[in-house]
Amino acid sequence: MGLNDTPGSDRIHIGFFGRRNAGKSSIVNAVTGQDVAVVSDKKGTTTDPVTKAMELLPLGPVLIIDTPGYDDDEQTLGDLRIRRMKRIMNKSDIAVLVIDAAEGMNRYDKELISMFREKDIPYLTVFNKCELLSETVPETDGIFVSATTGLGIHELKEKLGAMAPKGTEKVLVRDMIAPQDLVILVTPIDESAPKGRMILPQVQMIRDILDGSGACLVVKETELSALLNSLSAKPAMVITDSQVFKTVADIVPEDIPLTSFSILLARYKGFLETAVDGISALRTLKSGDRILIAEGCTHHRQCNDIGTVKIPGWIRAFTGNSVQIDTCSGVEFPEDLSPYKAVLHCGGCMLNEREVKFRMKCAADQKVPFINYGITIAYMQGILERCLKVFPELYERYKNQ
Repeated sequence: MGLNDTPGSDRIHIGFFGRRNAGKSSIVNAVTGQDVAVVSDKKGTTTDPVTKAMELLPLGPVLIIDTPGYDDDEQTLGDLRIRRMKRIMNKSDIAVLVIDAAEGMNRYDKELISMFREKDIPYLTVFNKCELLSETVPETDGIFVSATTGLGIHELKEKLGAMAPKGTEKVLVRDMIAPQDLVILVTPIDESAPKGRMILPQVQMIRDILDGSGACLVVKETELSALLNSLSAKPAMVITDSQVFKTVADIVPEDIPLTSFSILLARYKGFLETAVDGISALRTLKSGDRILIAEGCTHHRQCNDIGTVKIPGWIRAFTGNSVQIDTCSGVEFPEDLSPYKAVLHCGGCMLNEREVKFRMKCAADQKVPFINYGITIAYMQGILERCLKVFPELYERYKNQ
């Protein structure tokens, strides 16, 4: 990703779905104006999702996703394609159902529509290859296009542009600060930190503070005390990496608001309240109980990795029990969560909001607490109430549990 690119997690995800050979890849190429996806007359050419980041006005930054066909008769390969297709559906903000106009809609298309509706995904039905129709195009709720001639492609783009998800603009922290406020960001530099760059949540937080006309200072936890002592006025807030929560909490005076990147990301992705409501589940963990630690990224894990080493160690120390830990990362996420007493999720910076909420809903439907890295670490270290004071309503809610 370039420095000027919108992160994929903040782009509107548009998934193209349909049967094999309906022309999904051709439509994707026509919409993007590029040969993004391989096109062939052979059924099942697309076996893996293909993505393209672009600007699509008036939607703005989008991620176009071409998916494998949903009608494969080869059981093993077909099942794999369907699983991949469903993963894309779980994170699609808008779905495009591509149908071969000459063949019309069949049961596979109707099944896809049922899935869109079940998952509450806005969708558009597109009948491709309309140049092959010998009769007048019938009336339908969908639109007729031709990826070959370009007929209807502009209309398709216009309709997609009008399907922008409605809602208020989401922010990370700038609604909690005033112009000219100073925010300190604490970012440890250890063996797991990427060389020569900062991780996405840190960069996003800096930009959000600047968008709120605030100012920020970035410091390692080892230099935090000296920095605070050098300031003529106290900062409006301190935001820290959760890994050094306790260290930072011991340094920052109680009258300075304190929270973490992970907690603010959980709010941004829409699952902070759920995480706070479920955190008490950690108190009930017994030896042999299983929890799932889930991350949205697939970074190279170091010897002291937060998800596979630090948090499991802290949980076992906190509970005093031999809790079993399973992990998953990237697009991998089990829909059957029944074996687990809790799901512990990262902030989700690499996942879009719809996918995070899908995971949260999977857990809620199975009555499995869905909690968060920052909330969990603050809770285990006895500083959760302090970190929730920056969210007054949530703080009161937590105290009244």
